[in-house]
Amino acid sequence: MVTKKAALAALTLTTALAAAALPQTALAQAQYSGASMHAGTVEIPINKSQVVTADVPIDRAMIGNEEIADILPVSDRSVYVLGKAIGTTSLTLYDRSNQVIAVMDIAVGPDVVSLREHMSDLLPGEGVDARMSGGSIVLSGTVSDAGTADRAVQLAKAYAGAPDKVVNLMTLGGSQQVMLEVRFAEVSRTVGKELGVRTFFNSGRFSGVTGPGSALRPGAGTSNFGNGDLEVADITDAFGVVTRSFTDVLGLDVDIAIDALEEKGLAKTLAEPTLVALSGQRASFLAGGEFPIPVVQGGGGAGGQNGITVEFKSFGVGLGFTPTVLSNKVINLIVEPEVSSIDENASIQLNGIRIPGLQTRRASTVLELRDGESFAIAGLLQRDFQTTVEQIPILGSIPIIGTLFRSSGFQKGETELLIIVTPRLVAPIRPEQVRLPTDRIADPVAVDVLLNGATGRPVELEPIQGPTPANTAQASETAAQEATDGYEF
Repeated sequence: MVTKKAALAALTLTTALAAAALPQTALAQAQYSGASMHAGTVEIPINKSQVVTADVPIDRAMIGNEEIADILPVSDRSVYVLGKAIGTTSLTLYDRSNQVIAVMDIAVGPDVVSLREHMSDLLPGEGVDARMSGGSIVLSGTVSDAGTADRAVQLAKAYAGAPDKVVNLMTLGGSQQVMLEVRFAEVSRTVGKELGVRTFFNSGRFSGVTGPGSALRPGAGTSNFGNGDLEVADITDAFGVVTRSFTDVLGLDVDIAIDALEEKGLAKTLAEPTLVALSGQRASFLAGGEFPIPVVQGGGGAGGQNGITVEFKSFGVGLGFTPTVLSNKVINLIVEPEVSSIDENASIQLNGIRIPGLQTRRASTVLELRDGESFAIAGLLQRDFQTTVEQIPILGSIPIIGTLFRSSGFQKGETELLIIVTPRLVAPIRPEQVRLPTDRIADPVAVDVLLNGATGRPVELEPIQGPTPANTAQASETAAQEATDGYEF
């Protein structure tokens, strides 16, 4: 016989059940045991119900907290339990002798049963399990990749009603390894032309000089200005220099020097760094060097003077990337490639110390690609144009003759740069399947070196035996082949 309060609640509950048509879940059996009265835990989704049965007649049932769950008698051996609010309480069953049949915990929380069914439909083949614990959903099991785990968490948040009510205890299966190939392709073209004229003239009381770097310095010279020296800048790095002296030209002795230079250049840069990393882990490497940079430290030297320390700056071919393998072999990449070289044109002079500059090509981006697909992540098309004219006013503008009083320079440059990335899913191979660049070159024999001038002997390699992951074997074979291409024995 249930309590009066419970009977009144049951009447209200019956009306609510008729309106909501709540489904009945599997029965939970409460077995009588003399050794232990605790009959376990019954998990009930909020606003859903379960029927608790016993193997002996039930005379009275008591619920610990009616705010969390409500009860209604169904028969003399079964009780209907409805989850009302998230939380835990207890259900105690008594027999006709007022003896405790069983005590069980009632846990009311999110509907993990429906959540399991949805995960089975939306994430087939994944071992994700969902349980209820203290009003939260606990996800456990092993999934194939991080993308599947993220989708499972998002689905659980929809059932939990709040992001902080989901506890993720899932683990990833065997981590996938990703090999990233990056190609830097750069072509630089430059064209430069220079034509310079320097002139010296002297006639008794009249003397002068024209041309780049013209200067008058005090000294025991032959100029008519305080016996100073008339000078022009040195002619260096010119391809051709022609000089001629003229006497009695309008009463002047004239010396003329003409320098000319035409320069063309073409530079091609190709770098192909390759790096392997586990899914979700960052990897980086640098193939290059370091150069010293002096740094002044305040008050660190002897006598209170500033001391100087040396720091090193890296340059070369660098690559940093973080791969994450998603579902359907889609690879999410955080890529940070860089190619830098020392540029003397960007160097500076500081306290008598020459510090070189760097010419850098760098990119940083996030993208998604499938196994073996390529994508151009950065490109550059740059054109530079510069002209300089140095002349004597008025005289340098006279047609034809003005060339003798003018120096001109022309510079033009074009640069094209393209960065392409290609991710590949790879697997380890056996040590005997690895092809090293040195495997194709055998040590030279003294007779061949002395008589034939041979510096090495080619070696024919046997085909790789056994099943081999195609991508890894291809990469190893390609690296060994490229290392010996063009090598003359």
